Amino acid sequence: MKPGKRRELDLSDRLEAIYDEIERLKAGIGAKVERPFRILKQQFGYTKTRYRGLMKNTAQITTLFTLGNLWMVRKALLNA
Repeated sequence: MKPGKRRELDLSDRLEAIYDEIERLKAGIGAKVERPFRILKQQFGYTKTRYRGLMKNTAQITTLFTLGNLWMVRKALLNA
């Protein structure tokens, strides 16, 4: 749902309140999914790739996502 449409919802109406809750949940899921991609692009510079073969590209992406996971929990690892 577009933000303008969502602002127009009447939250006192039960059906529209459910629509608003669904959109809020979808936005939360999207934020959790998009964060690893932001880390790959911003921290590790993986904005463009060239075709090097499926095995090499898959290996590189897998490695970058592993590094991204370590990047996200780095503070917890340092405190442990």
